[in-house]
Amino acid sequence: MLKSLLSALLLALAFSTPAIAAERADVIIRHAAVIDVAGARVLPGQAVVLRGEDIVAVGPDAEIAARWQAGRSIEGRGRFLIPGLWDMHVHFGGGPALIEENKALLPLYVAHGITSIRDASGDLPVQVLEWREAIRSGKLAGPQLFTSGAKIEGIRPVWKGTLEVGDEAGVDAALERLRRDRVDFVKITDSTLTPPLFLYALSRAREAGLRTSGHIPMALTVAQAVDAGIRSLEHIDYAYKAGVKGEAAIAADFAAGRIDRAEANRRLREGFDRQTALAAYRNLAAKDVFVTPTLNGGRIIDFLDVDDHLDDDYLAYIGPGLRATYAWRVERAAKATPEQIAERHAHYRQLAAVLPLLQEAGVTIMAGTDAGFLNSYNYPGIGLHDELSLYVKEGLTPAQALASATRAGPAWFGRLDRYGAIEAGKAADLVLLDVNPLEDIRATRAIHAVVLRGAVHERADLDRMLDQARRQVAAWNAQRAP
Repeated sequence: MLKSLLSALLLALAFSTPAIAAERADVIIRHAAVIDVAGARVLPGQAVVLRGEDIVAVGPDAEIAARWQAGRSIEGRGRFLIPGLWDMHVHFGGGPALIEENKALLPLYVAHGITSIRDASGDLPVQVLEWREAIRSGKLAGPQLFTSGAKIEGIRPVWKGTLEVGDEAGVDAALERLRRDRVDFVKITDSTLTPPLFLYALSRAREAGLRTSGHIPMALTVAQAVDAGIRSLEHIDYAYKAGVKGEAAIAADFAAGRIDRAEANRRLREGFDRQTALAAYRNLAAKDVFVTPTLNGGRIIDFLDVDDHLDDDYLAYIGPGLRATYAWRVERAAKATPEQIAERHAHYRQLAAVLPLLQEAGVTIMAGTDAGFLNSYNYPGIGLHDELSLYVKEGLTPAQALASATRAGPAWFGRLDRYGAIEAGKAADLVLLDVNPLEDIRATRAIHAVVLRGAVHERADLDRMLDQARRQVAAWNAQRAP
């Protein structure tokens, strides 16, 4: 009797308790294996819920599916979900005539899973600043864009589109201009900027709370630039230089005019020392200075004798004006003697060997390509995947390479609260892969879908982006044909 009464009571309670309504979202990715990049592990059978530009829930699929309803469901079974990729060193330029060709590169990044890029300055700084704002407002399709605006340089520099400075007042005025432009960081280069002004610019930018990157003058040591406040070393060459025993003497001799650049480079090539390097790299790590190796760009030029790239399929996505900017480096490389070619090969291997030492010392390696105008056959989009493959070839694990392209960029900008992981509260910038990237870094090329600011672009959408880019380049080619 008591048992019957208890059953009746439970049944009454069940009917009187209102069902918990499912929460609403825009997109749910189901049954996916989520890659925890920081932990270098796979979390199988997960569901990821997106609302607007945010991830709002992540967890075991059955648990999440019971609580959430979404207008669109993406099947992730057998696939691997990673945070969006970041290319932390790109360029736009070639002059006003090439503005449209440069803008047409933006979808190439998205089509290759790259959801954020860092423009390291070219000669179209005004246009790039405009694109940044147009992308943020949704008026222009493209990856999230960070930019340095115009770079700081000396008087009559090699590079166009710069802020030319010849004294401390000029540096201060340039930094004030960049602050008005609300740049994301400051790029400082050294073709004509004097070493004292280079250090002054770094220190003043640091005082203003601006992150800095740049090319370090031969007359300075890397440690001097680090002490002055540089936050990222662009190109692995500078990390190599920091590992040279006697770097300070070489810099002093060059500054005093006792040796020329060729002799300084010869002594640098012969002076690398592992223990010196590890000590220098531990100092970089301690001071939170990141290194962007840009290995692929150097490899392409150093091995043009092996692959001239004239038959690259990817040339179909690069406008004729941008392709023409490749010529000067190609022509210069073509004049090399057999001895110089052998030296190029050896020098690339010297530089690449630095990569695992940086990792060993705890330096944050930040993936960046140097892709864009001038940098021959270093293609926007696919170039980042080539860069990551080189990292693994030269000694990093796939997990370390993946971290360099998903977590290092947000870390440098102080935005790991928003990017670099697949968690509730993070940005809905994601890439769904067909293969596990922790087992094979080439998996980053096997893209099933890209989520950019919450908008899902499946494989067919990405293929349409690429087809549109190819057709646009074909039209430009036809206009130039005789």
